[in-house]
Amino acid sequence: MPKYDERRAINGTFGEVVLEGETVREATGLKAEVQLEYLDVPMCGDLMKHQKVSGINGNGSITMTKVNSRMGILLSDMIKAGKTPSFTIISKLADPDAFGAERIVLKNCQFSTLSLADWSDNQIGTITQPFTFTDWDYLDKIEVE
Repeated sequence: MPKYDERRAINGTFGEVVLEGETVREATGLKAEVQLEYLDVPMCGDLMKHQKVSGINGNGSITMTKVNSRMGILLSDMIKAGKTPSFTIISKLADPDAFGAERIVLKNCQFSTLSLADWSDNQIGTITQPFTFTDWDYLDKIEVE
């Protein structure tokens, strides 16, 4: 195991979001996580609660500076037509001081809201778009040297 080097800590400033093959330059953050669901498994003679994984949920969000109508353009017509929009998102984190870059593809992403207007006086506009996903793959991994 290499000695800890604080320069290897990954800085989110070097993050990138690609939505349907297009880089989202206004993105300021992305979060994607998998939540596990459990069933209780009773065991005689043991008071502890034992559990078994019974399902998983993929959830996330993209935070963006409001500079355009990207999400409205992407979702409005499909939603109005009663269609279920589904997208591919790639998260990339590539700090030049890190041990490498990490890229993860999130598949079957479905945005759960569409913010039509959200602004305040004397504030830079931001949008947070929550989404769900049903699959993911690591395209690049950061390996310990």
